[in-house]
Amino acid sequence: MKTEKDTASFYMGCFYGRNMVQSGMEDLDMKAVIAGMNAILQKKDAPNDMEIRMYLNKYAQKAMMAKAEKTLKEGQKFLEENAKKSGVKTTESGLQYKIEKEGTGPMPADTSVVKVHYKGTLLDGTQFDSSYDRGEPAEFPLNRVIKGWTEALQLMPVGSKWTLYIPSNLAYGPQGTRSGIGPNETLIFEVELLEIVDPNAQK
Repeated sequence: MKTEKDTASFYMGCFYGRNMVQSGMEDLDMKAVIAGMNAILQKKDAPNDMEIRMYLNKYAQKAMMAKAEKTLKEGQKFLEENAKKSGVKTTESGLQYKIEKEGTGPMPADTSVVKVHYKGTLLDGTQFDSSYDRGEPAEFPLNRVIKGWTEALQLMPVGSKWTLYIPSNLAYGPQGTRSGIGPNETLIFEVELLEIVDPNAQK
């Protein structure tokens, strides 16, 4: 970017591009998008604000539903294949895990506060969170996290490192999150249980 105007223009594109992705509309025709922007900027005939909002809301909902269905099927296929791999165990709930390092310490209860290091990725390898990158472990009560974590960490002795494969119904489900996790995403976590900070924490 050579000028402040160039940079502002680029950032405006990033802003709208991110909104498109979060709305499930990243497949829009960019030529048509630019044509619509020009219609407004050049004060040509364009739909009114209400018409725009109504149509885009309807389109976004349809796009997100299609994406959620596709993601759910991809996750189910992945878990079916992953369950056949050596060392991968599947619980009754559908949670899968692989023991990378077996600890020898105590196991937390569902109300315990634990200290962990972790990294979370999507099936395509996209990382959405990492305590390693932040440079410090995370602490939280096990009854305040996604179901897959609550279940898995109660099975882990302190000192363990596991890889968790969490189906969407034990993660963020059809709603996803605003931080990069789409609807019905199957999640993969590398988790190290470092310490039980408070074994007597209550709900």
